[in-house]
Amino acid sequence: MNKSRLSRRTVLRGVGTAIALPLLDAMASGPALAKSLPAAAAPKRLAFFFVPNGINMEHWTPQGTGYGYDLRSVLEPLRHVKEKVSVLTGLTHDKGRANGDGPGDHARSASVFLTAAQPRKTSGGNIRSGISVDQVAARHIGSQTRFASLELGCESGRNSGNCDSGYSCAYSHNISWSSASTPMALEIDPRLVFERLFGDNSQQGQKARAERAFFRKSLLDYAAADARQLQAFVGQNDRRKLDEYLSAVRTIEQRLERAEQEPSHEMPADDFPTPDGIPREYREHVRLMTDMMVLAFQTDSTRVATCMFGRAGSNRSYREIEVGDGHHDLSHHGGNAEKLEKIRRINQFHIQQFAYFLERLQSIPEGNGTLLDQSMIVYGSGLGDGNRHNHDNLPVLLAGAGGGTLATGRHIRFSQETPMANLFLSLLHRMDVNVPRFGDSTGVLPLLS
Repeated sequence: MNKSRLSRRTVLRGVGTAIALPLLDAMASGPALAKSLPAAAAPKRLAFFFVPNGINMEHWTPQGTGYGYDLRSVLEPLRHVKEKVSVLTGLTHDKGRANGDGPGDHARSASVFLTAAQPRKTSGGNIRSGISVDQVAARHIGSQTRFASLELGCESGRNSGNCDSGYSCAYSHNISWSSASTPMALEIDPRLVFERLFGDNSQQGQKARAERAFFRKSLLDYAAADARQLQAFVGQNDRRKLDEYLSAVRTIEQRLERAEQEPSHEMPADDFPTPDGIPREYREHVRLMTDMMVLAFQTDSTRVATCMFGRAGSNRSYREIEVGDGHHDLSHHGGNAEKLEKIRRINQFHIQQFAYFLERLQSIPEGNGTLLDQSMIVYGSGLGDGNRHNHDNLPVLLAGAGGGTLATGRHIRFSQETPMANLFLSLLHRMDVNVPRFGDSTGVLPLLS
């Protein structure tokens, strides 16, 4: 090892393992430089979160604008990171509207969410949408990391057949598209994500994984010698960082092991089967996936990621918060106060999981800020009110400071019909992806800096 500096690409290796590391002082030529490293010098990360069926907007939209906005009840779980989260009101996805194609708003709400492109109405193999913003970013910067992008989901689905009024299931079940006709495959199995991040997909790696499972051994056991050598090389502060990081990896591994020991799932008749190994509790499933996104960002394994909390039109019930009705059924509330209250609780539950993710990013120092400070995280739905099926005035959050390029902690109200694509173009430019336009954009968004 070079005694003056450690490579940013250093990994802990063992049989079937390749454990990437977080940013250490030794990677920045010492702790003094690491602490003074400007936010802009650290890589920026970009992530997008999709929730289905719209939002109870009365309990989402702040009454005031600017700094110090009021947190409505749906957004109340964000209280600890409010200063790093902006609420964006007035954004529209015109290409989510029918525009002559008739019903199918749920399918369009997902397909348009990151593409800002009108999907072709078909349930056959001739699907057509548009390349998504995450994949535009991945094309430009993906070569700088081990994985160009990461596509996660928390609900199973399929890419064929009719899922919504003549629209292919591919539209409902994907938000990330590498081309107009190619959705990026979602990974919903947290074990496979873990092995992708830390394992080795070679024949030797697969053999080592089977051995770990049989003998109930930790992946870290296989990289123990490398870890000991590294800890002897780095300073005290880095040893502490390594201990915390490896403990986080091991905790996730233990949670995966517990999920794999759970009884087989019994899914409702109207749902798709969920593979064994996925936690029975939806909350734990979401948190495992977001925790691994945190590790992927922390280790600079990727700088671009997406996550679907549920597929478009999802009819999942939320018994963990005493909502036994299907989410999609509730979204057609017709103004019923009881249904609206249940939707509010589902919306707040989703925000609790998003807040957990943001707080994890905020807890990890990087440069002269935190991992959240280096990130730009968009959260929202492709529908406003699920009952109206409207695609204007969408519920959108923008979290993180983008390496100091975003002013955070505000409610910004844009003019009605402002294209959502303008936000995406603005974020691409902050990722140094200087494309002239994206989707139906008309320019960059003002007021973000």
